[in-house]
Amino acid sequence: MSKNVVIVGGGFAGISAAQKLASSDVNITIIDKTNHHLFQPLLYQVATAALSPGDIAMPIRAIFRRQKNVEVVLGEVTNIDKEQQSVQLKNGHSYPFDYLILAPGAQYNYFGHDEWEKHAPGLKSISDALDIRERILLSLEQAEQIADPKERQPYLTYVVIGGGPTGVEMAGSIAEIAKRSMMRDFRNIKPDETKIYLVEAADGILNAFEEPLSKKGQKTLEDMGVEVLLNTPVKDIRKNGVQIEGRFIETPNIVWGAGVVASPLIKRLEVETDRIGRAVVNPDLSIGDHSNIFVAGDAAHAKDKDGNPLPGLAPVALQQGKYLGELIKNELKGRSRKDFEYVDKGTMATIGRAKAVADVRGFKFSGFFAWILWGLIHIFFLIGFRNRFRVFAEWIWHYMTFKRGVRLIAKKDEES
Repeated sequence: MSKNVVIVGGGFAGISAAQKLASSDVNITIIDKTNHHLFQPLLYQVATAALSPGDIAMPIRAIFRRQKNVEVVLGEVTNIDKEQQSVQLKNGHSYPFDYLILAPGAQYNYFGHDEWEKHAPGLKSISDALDIRERILLSLEQAEQIADPKERQPYLTYVVIGGGPTGVEMAGSIAEIAKRSMMRDFRNIKPDETKIYLVEAADGILNAFEEPLSKKGQKTLEDMGVEVLLNTPVKDIRKNGVQIEGRFIETPNIVWGAGVVASPLIKRLEVETDRIGRAVVNPDLSIGDHSNIFVAGDAAHAKDKDGNPLPGLAPVALQQGKYLGELIKNELKGRSRKDFEYVDKGTMATIGRAKAVADVRGFKFSGFFAWILWGLIHIFFLIGFRNRFRVFAEWIWHYMTFKRGVRLIAKKDEES
């Protein structure tokens, strides 16, 4: 009888595991709260009107439409019965498993201030990106109608909290919008009126990068007009602005990218977790004494060969997913398991048009070459020829014309 493999999460780890297993004699069930796989590294480009949501997302059913042994379920897992080997959904349905791969991802960590989320949205879903995009566009429209420069200043001020890759990419992209590409369409506001702040509690940005790349990233942002505030923890976030030490920045345009916490689903496993809620996994990514239950991606606390925790990056999740697919295939053939070993192929972050930093196996790049390298790799990891072609075409168009394509405001008047 064919074994049942249940995969919770349609992100990088879940999809790559299912793809590896698709040709095997197993029944695969993919459960996700949304119906699509999302290429999260490019979400900030949806938020800043460079790409459409459909450019970076694909329905999970479409990915596996030719695999008859793959079932896709739209639902939210609420409980995991490790002894009975089944997962329960919010709608009451349950699915038995012989192998379970948990890859539910992560959500933003507001460090005990969950009330900040409604004023400072993170960037983890398409709805998050569209919300931020419409905030930015609405703010520009409101500023255009205010004659007094002092009164319109808050609407031309943007605060990005967090100096990691997401925060840096977001701040750089907003700077391009506010100071160049979109300003051609407005008559009453000028590029030099805009203010963009990147707020970071640590003493540097892009801390995953070694020197001198983090400093180059900061210098590039500053040259683009972004004011980088280091050693500046956030004290409070309100609807009309951000309170930092000795200063209140008035603005409705706040984006959060200061840290993540694992999905709450991991708590229901009742296993050891780290400080951000990730499950501490065995070398084969299984948990505790349950050799048939695995955790991968942003929800897993796995270590590299030097004993350091692996970062929550797409390449880590992709390699873990492929590893688990191969592990299950081999185990069904009677082969023994091998420990997971992450191959670090480098880290990259884009800052703006023709501006990026990259650390590839000890080789450090910045500027135009790093940006080209970043673009090629991201296009390669997109799923589907259509998405790859559309993103490539949009980038070429934007590079040549400085124009951003998707600048629609869809909110109703009362929501605005």
